[in-house]
Amino acid sequence: MKIPIFQIDAFSRELFHGNPAAVCPLTDWLPDEVMQQIAMENNLAETAFFVREQGRYRIRWFTPELEVDLCGHATLASAFVIFQFQHYPGTAIEFDSRSGFLKVTKNGDLLTMNFPADSVKKIAAPKELVLGIGLMPVECYQGRSDYMLVYGAPEEIESIKPDMVRLAAVPARGVIVTAPGKTVDFVSRFFAPQSGVPEDPVTGSAHTTLTPYWAARLGKDELTAMQLSKRRGWISCRLAGDRVEISGHARAYLTGEIDV
Repeated sequence: MKIPIFQIDAFSRELFHGNPAAVCPLTDWLPDEVMQQIAMENNLAETAFFVREQGRYRIRWFTPELEVDLCGHATLASAFVIFQFQHYPGTAIEFDSRSGFLKVTKNGDLLTMNFPADSVKKIAAPKELVLGIGLMPVECYQGRSDYMLVYGAPEEIESIKPDMVRLAAVPARGVIVTAPGKTVDFVSRFFAPQSGVPEDPVTGSAHTTLTPYWAARLGKDELTAMQLSKRRGWISCRLAGDRVEISGHARAYLTGEIDV
């Protein structure tokens, strides 16, 4: 069986920046173990699969090791494929997912995702988490699936060199580190060795946690953000009640097909 595959650099206008995601459009679902093996073979942070169902799309995301509940950059990449390569005639695509209803709208070449906002609680930073990151935070929060550590300056975020073995033992999908920005409102990085992704270049889903926090702290609903991975990624965010709008661009790197 031949399956189309696309590799898209999400959250960037340029190739070799942002976060690469593989996208596999399907007419019918493959067995879960086959989708997991494809994601493992692709060896990217995420591989997205989607099927058209009654005018909407059902989407699923796999890291090389497991299926996750929500992934932003692979959703952005999937919408890009639907608009660009499947010639979707409208300006809004609706997805059903393990995290509920998601929506992506198109305005020129800008794509905007509408995701549910995360709810977080302030906690004392767990010792193993701090040892894994290697730098004591100013504040620590726990969301639905991730920890978020807050620091004072972007230089601290760039300096972090996690102990991935320790971090992999932390019971969470991943760990967000964040600080105020200089040229943007806030910066971040995201580490998820426990999910098979040591450092994710640009993490759309993490901004469902970051946006409510920084909106409250800075007193504004529209924010600009940069993820300080080596590849860099630029994101615009807006808090809209209990939803978060996450906007970015995408570029196609590869198109082809795989044999399963």
